[in-house]
Amino acid sequence: MLAKRIIPCLDVMNGQVVKGINFLGLKEIGDPVEMGAEYSAQGADELVYLDISASSEGRKTFTDLVRRISERIDIPFTVGGGISSFEDGARLLDAGADKITINSAAVQHPELIGKIASHYGSQFVVVAIDARQTPDGKWQVMTHGGHRETDRELFSWAAEVQDRGAGEILFTSMDHDGTKNGYACQAYSEMASFLTIPVIASGGAGTVAHIEEVLREGKADAALAASIFHYGEIRIPELKRKLREDGINVRI
Repeated sequence: MLAKRIIPCLDVMNGQVVKGINFLGLKEIGDPVEMGAEYSAQGADELVYLDISASSEGRKTFTDLVRRISERIDIPFTVGGGISSFEDGARLLDAGADKITINSAAVQHPELIGKIASHYGSQFVVVAIDARQTPDGKWQVMTHGGHRETDRELFSWAAEVQDRGAGEILFTSMDHDGTKNGYACQAYSEMASFLTIPVIASGGAGTVAHIEEVLREGKADAALAASIFHYGEIRIPELKRKLREDGINVRI
């Protein structure tokens, strides 16, 4: 059985890691290279860097940052945010990223998934899916940072993403994101029942028990979190030690 992965997520704006609530009240909290190196030293399995800069100048800064990260950090890292074309993805992969993640562009131009996968390989393509539950219990896929509704449904879109060549899915439950009340475990478990590619769980981590639950009951392949790691609420060595004690296969 493959080891479960623990993945810190770092939002980057104009070269600095920032944190806020729903992209409001953003505060700079550190240097992305130094924070990444610290997470690597703590035992993180991978990192995700998301570019939330709106300007083209910010995008250029991010590409330069990816080069610096690749020179310094020896664990795999995924980059995303604002990737809307093959050229965008190629620029970041060529700068040294191990994988790229696409979200809104994948919904708008699904053929982009296969185009990148056929050129670089499926293992380089992570499709991020943001979704929320409607009153009737269905999961509606959202784009543009969760601000735009689509007519796509989570499970059918996840299956299509896999068929189109994605190597991994990063699913965030918008209903759980930022609540620190736990992940949408039932949805992850359902995805695991029909997908053959790995699924990264995002949205809702508040305690070690939440992470353990989504890796065990939710059958997620990896757990992603941000603020609980950034603010030292949970340290990766202690988290992994507890997971290992409770019978979950993680790399120590």
